[in-house]
Amino acid sequence: MKQLGTPFPCTSMCSFIMDSVADGVFTVDTDWAITYFNKSAEALTGIPMARALGAKCWDVFQTKDCKDVCVLRACMTDDRKIAHRIMHILRGDGTTAAVSVSAAPLKDNKGRIIGGVETLRDLTGGFDDARHVCWGSPEDFCTKDRSLTELVRILPQVAQSEATVLLLGESGTGKELFARAIHRLSGRAKGPFVAVNCGALPENLMESELFGYKAGAFTDARRDKPGRFQLAEGGTLLLDEIGDLPLALQSKILRVLQERVYEPLGGVESVAADVRVVASTNRDLARMVDEGTFRGDLYYRLNVVQFTLPPLRERSQDVPLLVDHALRHRRRAQGKDIRGVAPEAMRLLTRYGYPGNIRELENILEYACILCPGGLIQVDHLPRNLRPAIRPVTSDGPMTMDEVRYHAAVKAVKRNLGNRNAACRELGISKDTLRKILKLNGTEEK
Repeated sequence: MKQLGTPFPCTSMCSFIMDSVADGVFTVDTDWAITYFNKSAEALTGIPMARALGAKCWDVFQTKDCKDVCVLRACMTDDRKIAHRIMHILRGDGTTAAVSVSAAPLKDNKGRIIGGVETLRDLTGGFDDARHVCWGSPEDFCTKDRSLTELVRILPQVAQSEATVLLLGESGTGKELFARAIHRLSGRAKGPFVAVNCGALPENLMESELFGYKAGAFTDARRDKPGRFQLAEGGTLLLDEIGDLPLALQSKILRVLQERVYEPLGGVESVAADVRVVASTNRDLARMVDEGTFRGDLYYRLNVVQFTLPPLRERSQDVPLLVDHALRHRRRAQGKDIRGVAPEAMRLLTRYGYPGNIRELENILEYACILCPGGLIQVDHLPRNLRPAIRPVTSDGPMTMDEVRYHAAVKAVKRNLGNRNAACRELGISKDTLRKILKLNGTEEK
């Protein structure tokens, strides 16, 4: 086994420097045994250095990526550096963590590869809110949808560029989630992320909110106030609902994108703008350009990279994934032992159209978690508008299987004069199954 101590002795100063780095750093030899493990790697993985040293890297990180897309193996085999690959590791406490991985081969003085070095950047910190946790991979974005998976696949490359990104999609489809992911995966990640809803600002205040103002610019302007562009300096600015910007202000945004300068209200000198702009809207900007309500030159400046996010009704296969993710967060936040969703309730959730998209699903689950005491979320824990409307027993029209079961159960209970045990024996079902059938429409037959 080739050790890294020769010809690269790691002095105490070297160890001090590496232990001061925020990213996890570890090295392996050509037998994949870990030869160095800094303190940030310990903190990220929850595995002590003494336990990691000498162990195979796949035993420490326990990720399926080790088998399928090992970054270290690729860089050592191909003699190349690899940067910003999104992967998942299993921490010592059993939880998973999304990390940005970069790797390079280690060589001796004769240029021979004697191992590899890998850095791990934690991508989960600061995203405790359920809306902001899922974003590193198709699994993290809770999707099996082909079009959305492709967007997630190219997301790291787009984020590493400085290109302006235009996010299109209905309200609640996750546009801000994508914007935050772009910021988090970019070279501006340590800078601020500032979001401004252009549709929520009064038209007469938009300019001062975006560009700030100087003291004396108007009657109540007693001191300088920074605008959103200044607050986002060195970071990313999300212009949400940019389709609501008035034409007069659109020209000022265009100038920022073209010349990277702006002028605060009441200012006489231009201010440089070191800001990456991401814009989003639920409106059809191309049609607005044709109608003359949105500037064509601004549209083409914004539309360097376009991500169109599909509505939830077009990706119903993702509903169980989103539900599972949201419930994990709810369990932590509310301290309830809610294990999941009953099959009948999940069937209703997957069939629903979600005009409010993911945001509406989150609200539905929050409501259900309030009513559910624990265990599985049942149909009667869901909002009433999701529960099926059961037709009267006398209906001659076609019925779903759920309705057939419901009507059969109702008749059995009535035939047995309300004796549920007798009804269960007649139907050949358990009392618990009878209760679930009778609750299908949110009420129980007495």
